[in-house]
Amino acid sequence: MSYADIAAKGPKQTPEEARAHPVAQVEHTDDSVHSLIDVDSPHISSVPSDFESQSVKTDTQAERIEREEEAKEEARKAAAQAKEKAESAKDKATAKAKRGGHLAKENSDNPVVLGNALTVGILGTVLGVGAYRKYARDELTWKVVGAWAGVVGLFAVGDYYVSQYFFKQYPPKK
Repeated sequence: MSYADIAAKGPKQTPEEARAHPVAQVEHTDDSVHSLIDVDSPHISSVPSDFESQSVKTDTQAERIEREEEAKEEARKAAAQAKEKAESAKDKATAKAKRGGHLAKENSDNPVVLGNALTVGILGTVLGVGAYRKYARDELTWKVVGAWAGVVGLFAVGDYYVSQYFFKQYPPKK
């Protein structure tokens, strides 16, 4: 059933409802004539004859160029600040690396430091060879890697506490 069929079954429109609404008429007055622009007024400006050869043709263009120059200057300042920060961070890192190397040289005869270095070297070699063998047999999975990473983490925690105990007997040089 269509909408027209349903509407036909409903109540009929009254003659007033069936009549269309009146169309609005445009009101004619002479009041709108005085709002026209007067060509003799100062609102109209002329363009100089060398307009096309000028590099900046409008005020808006001049303002845009000025804003771009300001933005470039701010970018230069920000780059200079970033460069200074990077240089100071580099200097700090270099000083820290030298200090760490100096501490390692001073403590090279400490048995705890020697034991830790030897243990890390042996552990790294064993894990590397074992991982390569598993990889060669196509048995190296993320589960195996995760399990061994957990074992290494537990070993590191244990080594820390054991080293702290032995550092009390063999204190490091500072």
